[in-house]
Amino acid sequence: MAHQNTPPVIGVIGGSGLYDIDGLTNTRWETVETPFGAPSDQLLFGDLDGQPMVFLPRHGRGHRIPPSDLNFRANIDAMKRAGVTEILSVSAVGSLDADLPPGTFVIVDQFIDRTFARQKSFFTEGLVAHVSMAHPTCGRLGDAVEAACRTLDIPHQRGGTYLVMEGPQFSTRAESEMYRAWGCDVIGMTNMPEAKLAREAEMCYCTVAMVTDYDCWHPDHDHVTVEAIVKVLMDNADKGRALVKAVAPRLSGRTAACDKGCHTALDTALITHPDARDPALMAKLDAIAGRVLA
Repeated sequence: MAHQNTPPVIGVIGGSGLYDIDGLTNTRWETVETPFGAPSDQLLFGDLDGQPMVFLPRHGRGHRIPPSDLNFRANIDAMKRAGVTEILSVSAVGSLDADLPPGTFVIVDQFIDRTFARQKSFFTEGLVAHVSMAHPTCGRLGDAVEAACRTLDIPHQRGGTYLVMEGPQFSTRAESEMYRAWGCDVIGMTNMPEAKLAREAEMCYCTVAMVTDYDCWHPDHDHVTVEAIVKVLMDNADKGRALVKAVAPRLSGRTAACDKGCHTALDTALITHPDARDPALMAKLDAIAGRVLA
């Protein structure tokens, strides 16, 4: 937990096209071992104008790992062990809304999780916990991202629902139309169970969803070339790096735990009686839940 007077450490999980952070000094790549296996890559530690930062390329450098094979638990555990207190998740997505064209950033506040082949919790047999996901992203981080988007004149929408599909294949036309009927705004493959695990780890979490193209519902979808998508992806990555640099100082002044409750999410979540808890699992959760298990 981020105790009062403990300065924040900002973690960035970068998706497609975003593989580093501009302006980092005192940088070093470090291997962080976790009891849940290996994370996607080494973690890049550094400082941005004095603010400690940690970067993890979600798919590994060179984009080696497909969405369904990501070790989400190891990624979040590694960030927690690195001292990260708040996470900016920067992800490429498709648009399900005609009013969200390529190049738009959506500051997501809701998810629909349609994944089915992933480990979604740190808490398994021997130690059960149920965290609230009513508000899956941190409004305080969202405020900072929105302010930075305005400063940088990045087209953006505050609030939106991210449909997380399993992948790696894209949607059928029927699926895309169904998700639109559900009121979803963007679609991607990576932010669940990432957001759930960040909540279990008591870290603030904010998704910046960068629209690269329209999903297959759009009548012009079949005419979009790979070259056009890659151009948008690279443009978005440039804006994403600028955004991270602009957000960091807005988050550096926190001197107490998050007022949205992110840093105390486990206070009322543990349900297994202390006498029935599995000591081996408790040991694995030393970083994730050590605050409430001590």
